[in-house]
Amino acid sequence: MNQAIANLPTPNPTQLMLQVTGLNVYYGESHILRDVDLSVPSGQMVCLIGRNGVGKTTLLKTIIGLLKPRTGTITLAGEQINSKSPDNRARLGIGYVPQGREIIPRLTVKENLLLGLEARRGGRSGNEEIPEEIFALFPVLKSMLSRMGGDLSGGQQQQLAIARALMGKPQLLVLDEPTEGIQPSIILEIEAAVRRIVASTGISVLLVEQHLHFVRQADKYYAMQKGGIVASGLTSELSNEVIQRFLAV
Repeated sequence: MNQAIANLPTPNPTQLMLQVTGLNVYYGESHILRDVDLSVPSGQMVCLIGRNGVGKTTLLKTIIGLLKPRTGTITLAGEQINSKSPDNRARLGIGYVPQGREIIPRLTVKENLLLGLEARRGGRSGNEEIPEEIFALFPVLKSMLSRMGGDLSGGQQQQLAIARALMGKPQLLVLDEPTEGIQPSIILEIEAAVRRIVASTGISVLLVEQHLHFVRQADKYYAMQKGGIVASGLTSELSNEVIQRFLAV
């Protein structure tokens, strides 16, 4: 495996890559997240489900450092990161793909990918190349390196956004609704790529998703309602009752 994605410690599934404990987050005096407990084991995919407006994106933004909790702790690979800035959390190994993707439309695909190097612990040296493993995961990007990011379809932009996050060599990949607004055939490609990332690199994934087929690719789920975790379990045991309650439109 190419050094750009290799050099990660061998995951131990009994260890936790991410642990969120007793998290309470407010917007002003509005209590948004309520005593949230959540964990992502090393080398596993965990999916966060729930209807719109229940606090899923707020939780992700708190984990990556864009929002500060009033109480509670966030631990990454055994290190408490509450006081760390978003850029320091990225260098510690959190890769984030936001809802809406946020690729840079006036940069080329290659330039967008190389931006991901900024998140590496040692920064970028200026002569890095894009590893072949990126193109193995997302073959369409190899033929589009000179195209402007804004000229790509929504599905291609999503693949680019995930690939850019991987360029930073994360330990934890955080994805906020990666299939939103994407055609079904591309959804399946993105599902397969994310599952392969977990299986081949040992990167842990925390995923917010509404697409049931993608949810079932995860090892474990948490369901949110009114800012709190109200159900959790193995996705292999995800019941129709939970699906109707938290995923049905």
